[in-house]
This record gives sequence, structure tokens and C-alpha cells, in this order.
Amino acid sequence: MNKKNELVRSIAVPVISVLAGLLLGAIIMLVFQYNPVEGYGAMIEGAFGRAYNVGEVVRLATPLILTGLGFSVAYTAGFFNIGLAGQALCGWIASIWLAMTFPDLPKALLVPLCIIAGTLAGALWAGIAGFFRAQFGTSEVIVTIMLNYTILYISNHIVRYVLTDNADATPKISPNASLRSDFLTQLSGGSRLNGGIFLALLMIVLVWVLMKRTTAGFELRSVGLNPLASEYAGMNAKKNIILAMVISGALAGMGGVVEGLGTFENLYVLSAAPEIGFDGLAVSLLGGGNPIGILLSSLLFGVLKIGGLKMPSVGVPKEIVEIVIASIIFFVGINYAIRYIMDKFAAKKMTGKGEA
Repeated sequence: MNKKNELVRSIAVPVISVLAGLLLGAIIMLVFQYNPVEGYGAMIEGAFGRAYNVGEVVRLATPLILTGLGFSVAYTAGFFNIGLAGQALCGWIASIWLAMTFPDLPKALLVPLCIIAGTLAGALWAGIAGFFRAQFGTSEVIVTIMLNYTILYISNHIVRYVLTDNADATPKISPNASLRSDFLTQLSGGSRLNGGIFLALLMIVLVWVLMKRTTAGFELRSVGLNPLASEYAGMNAKKNIILAMVISGALAGMGGVVEGLGTFENLYVLSAAPEIGFDGLAVSLLGGGNPIGILLSSLLFGVLKIGGLKMPSVGVPKEIVEIVIASIIFFVGINYAIRYIMDKFAAKKMTGKGEA
């Protein structure tokens, strides 16, 4: 019975958070004299009105699935990997660099090589923070934030002075390195939907198997629950710290690969680390760290962000979408309050039955 109640709460908390975020967005629209019905109606039309829109929703959700999975692995092991953006950028750089270095390799060989290179780059960048945490007890939050800025400026230098001659963007990669396919493009009405979605779906399955059905996953979860007890039981805490961060960074690196080889097909000068890192963190929290929850949360973010582009057509600023997303994350962050209210309501209901 307790397991059933916990399952209900784990589903109810994100649902309530989403509804509360949408309600707060509606209230803000009313306060500033916008029509929330028209605003949300335009959002739905912008997300589902055409095949192109649906394709863009799924396209945007794809890297978020990967970065969200990356965050969930580290979080389950007890670490807050806020460096997903930098690790994704590492994957983006490595995949584009390799694609530009060997543009004439067969597609069946070049695409897997680029994916592997980007994955390893993300894993290596996250492994730096994992190593310092394991060996010296440094905060992975501080180290990963610093690494985000470090790779951002390295990336811009590479774009301007290594891959180009003082240009702000690299040339488009060859079709042999692209994740796009004519089938997906035609199916989605010309959107940028690409083969990265299949990679993301595969990772959902693999991460679930890793965390739920393997010894390594059991050790990662154990270290997250109680590192001292885990070490007393014979588990190598330092090894698991590094392993968790490496896996987390590898998944984030894949997200960057999808952006580089699928969405943009090049690398350009950035003013900030990629949004997919921070959005992936939010997606993971909203999805409760569960792979299926992360999939659904990523699609929700895709609907909000792509659909929100249509809101100005009815006079509602698209920035309202960011307020809604921030509100949803706020309510997820205070999930203990939602759970407290739910428990009080359940206790009151049981008391009422007892008195009857």
C-alpha cells in the first residue's frame, strides 16, 4: 500500500507542478491584460498545427532527453552535475571537428565515429569534475560551473582560429556526417527532425537497464543513498563517483552531438553555454529522474518552447513561456510542500472515514 501511495505521489507531484505553472502563467497574462485562453490556444496551435511544428517539438526534445538522462545518472549517485551545458558543448565541438576533418568518409562510418568522439569528449570533460570530487572532495557544482565557462571560450577560439579563418561559424558539414534523413524531413513537413531521436530512445532503454538491472547501477544508487555505508559494504566510492560523472557527461556529450550533426550541422560562436544543458537539468527534475518521465518532460518542454513562438501572433509575449517553465521548476523544487499538502489531505480523508 505504501508503494502504491508513493507511486501516486511521484506521478501527482510533476502533474501538479505543470498545472500550477500553467495557472501562474495564466494569472500573469491576466495581470498584464493578455488573454490566457488565446495565448495557450496559440501555443497549442504552434506546437501541433502542422507536421513541421510537431517535428520541431520532437527535434527540440531530443537533446533534452539525453542531457536529462545525464543529469539523472549523476543525481541518483548523489551529485549535482550543473556542467551539462559544457559537456554537451564538448560533444558538439568534437563531432563537428571530426566531421570537417574527414568529410569524404562513408556515412555508415563517419556518423558513428562522430557520435563516439562527441560522447567521449563529454565524458572526459565531466570526468575532470568527478576526479577532483573523488580525490580531493571538491564541490562538483563549483568545478562544473568553471568548466562551462572554460569550454565556452575554448569553443569560440576553435571556431574563429582553428576551424575557420576568423569567421563566426564553421561551414556546414558534409551530408556524410549529418544525422538528418530525407525520410524524417519529409515525414515532419521539412523540419529539422533527425536521427538523433533514435539515439535518444535507445539511451532511455540503456540507462534504465544500467540503473535498475546491473551491479554498476546498484552501486551508483547505493553511493547516492549513503556513501559511507556503501564503502563499508565494500563498494569503491571513489570509483563510483568518477563513473557517475563520466556516464553523465557522456550522455550530455551525445546531446551536443545531436545539436551539431542534426539541428545546426555546424558550430558557431556562442555568447553562452548551450541551453540544452540547463533545460536538461530541469527536464530531469520534472521527470523525477525516471527515463520515461524524462521523455515526457522533454516533449512538454518542446511543446512549450516551440508552441510559444506562436503566442506573439495573438499579442502575448513569448517570454511568458519562460515564466511558465520557471514556475514549473519552482513547484518541482518545493515538491516537499506539495507532498505535505497531499499527506495532510489523505490523513484528513482517512480520519473522516474513521469517524463515519
